[in-house]
Formats: sequence, structure tokens, C-alpha cells
Amino acid sequence: MSTVDILAIFAHPDDLELNVGGTMLKMKSLGYRTGALDVTRGEMGTRGTVEGRAIEAEEAAKILKLDIRENLGLADGHVFVDDGSRSKLVRVLRRLKPKVILTHQLDDPHPDHDHIAHLVRESARLASMRNYDPETGDEKIPVPKTAHTIFSRNVIPSFIVDISEYLEGRMAAIRAHESQFHNPDSTEPETRLTDKNFLNGIEYRARYFGSLIGVEAGEPFYVREVLNIGDPIELLSRPMNLYS
Repeated sequence: MSTVDILAIFAHPDDLELNVGGTMLKMKSLGYRTGALDVTRGEMGTRGTVEGRAIEAEEAAKILKLDIRENLGLADGHVFVDDGSRSKLVRVLRRLKPKVILTHQLDDPHPDHDHIAHLVRESARLASMRNYDPETGDEKIPVPKTAHTIFSRNVIPSFIVDISEYLEGRMAAIRAHESQFHNPDSTEPETRLTDKNFLNGIEYRARYFGSLIGVEAGEPFYVREVLNIGDPIELLSRPMNLYS
């Protein structure tokens, strides 16, 4: 049975790449087992097909060197924090046993994103309760720690991951979802993502967050719990923005 150290749980097949692609590449380079769980197949999307998007997701997974990429199969545009959805996610968490989960920002304006953020938090807790979901018996796990990305709301990061060495790979993984982004030859309807400047903006964001910690590129996260730091000297002596 395959398990992972870190699991990225996002709504649509390209959301992981847009939010945490650099972090997943970095974690893999550090020797951790990495996994992705796409909650829906993106069937509500304006462009592309379910089948085509699945192929794109597999290509992106290869670029990110993911050990596992799965799809939870919930309905795109109809994700809710209900008991059926929680049970499906609890079963995946008990099987993959992640130590850390990366997921959407709470209070994201996209309903699926916001609901998934809450679904992850509730399911992570329920996965540790022996008597929840009899289908998985008493296979409880320690509660995985959850970190939320920062994408659509102005939130102060709890920490920023230096992805300077992995920015190019991250952007390549994003572009693997070619049906969703700018393509002058496409005859499909235009969307916010297909604007020719959208991917430039994604890269600029990474460089902005990197500048906050004095590096080339970064990905921001926040946690709702207080962080337990083992070595504050090691933490605080890392490069920081000297102009803050």
C-alpha cells in the first residue's frame, strides 16, 4: 500500500499546479513522498474535456515527479461538506496517511475551493476518530497538519516556501494543462485564465512572495494553529527581506 508524506488536495486538475507546484517539487527533491488528490474532474470548465484534462493532469504529475495522483470524483461545482464527501475523503486519508496536507484558502470566492478547505479540515480530524466510517474499520490515523494556500484573499502568510530552484518546473507543470490557458489557435471560448497575461501574473506573484523572504520566488501558506518551532535560531537566520 502506497503512502505519502505530503498530500495536495485541490478542486480542479490545474489548481495544484497554480498554487503549490513549486513546493511539491521541492518536497520531492528533499526525499519526501508526494501525492495529489484532485477533488473533481473539472467537468464544469469552459474549455477542454474531462478526458483531455485527465491526460493533462497526468503529464503535469510527471513534471512534478508526484508519487501518486488520484481523483476523488466529486461533482464539479457541487462540492459540499456533507457526510458522504467526508467519508470518501477520510478513506483516502486513512489509506495514504499524509503527515501534511496542502489545500485551498478558506473563504475563497469559488464555492468549491472554500468548501474543500473546510472539507479537508473536518476530514483530517475525523480520520483520527476510530469509530467514524465503519467501512474503514478502526484504521484511524494521526491528524494530518493542514496548511492553506494564499491566492484570492489578502492574508498574511504564516510561512513562505522558497521555490527559486523550482519556478521553471512549476510553470512547465502549469502549462501542461494547455486546454486551460492562452492558445491563440484555440476556437474555444475565452476565460480569465486564457488571457495572455494570466500566466505572467502567476509568475509575478511567485516572485513577489519570494521578495518578501529575500529569494527569487516563493509560495505562501498560512495555518490556523500556532507553529511549533524546534530551532528558532536556524529558522530566523535564514535569508529574509532586509528592507522589511
